[in-house]
Amino acid sequence: MTGEKNPYPLRLRKKHGQGERPKVTADDGARLARAQSLRNALVAGLITIIVFCLLWILLSGATGRVFAWMTVILGVALGFVVQKAGRGIDWRFPALAALMALVGSVVGNVVLAASTTAAEYGTGTLEILRAVTSMTWPVFFDEVWNVADGFFAVVAAAFAAFLAPRRLSRTQRFALRLWQQQQSDRH
Repeated sequence: MTGEKNPYPLRLRKKHGQGERPKVTADDGARLARAQSLRNALVAGLITIIVFCLLWILLSGATGRVFAWMTVILGVALGFVVQKAGRGIDWRFPALAALMALVGSVVGNVVLAASTTAAEYGTGTLEILRAVTSMTWPVFFDEVWNVADGFFAVVAAAFAAFLAPRRLSRTQRFALRLWQQQQSDRH
């Protein structure tokens, strides 16, 4: 125990600080804002979608089953990747992650359907994808895409958006708020 006398004996001791302001400035908040990279988040998200499609094809081929819920895993992965690569602190990063999760869900299902169709016809997946025309899309959305796929895509987008923003400490959040106040005072 410390040698301090607690003036409020029925109150728990504070563990989060002594009540003084953190030693940060608006410049620290500006550094956080400059560390963001929408381009890095986009590139990392695209790589994640490509790797996910390949892994989903391998898993479906190995088990002989299609797991529709795998798109939720894509959403979680995209959320973490956008968070780490983008280091975003504003609304653009959750929006990007959610949009990429929706697009990745559709792309993943298209590639998986092309893979299973290619296996049936004894040809390659890329040949099937090259043969896609405007007449193919209505058939895909009638026969392959169903309500469960749509539901899992929306859940994946929600997970991606929730996990995409950078996690800030209390001092980082305070520095960011100081920088934002400084920016609003200038305008």
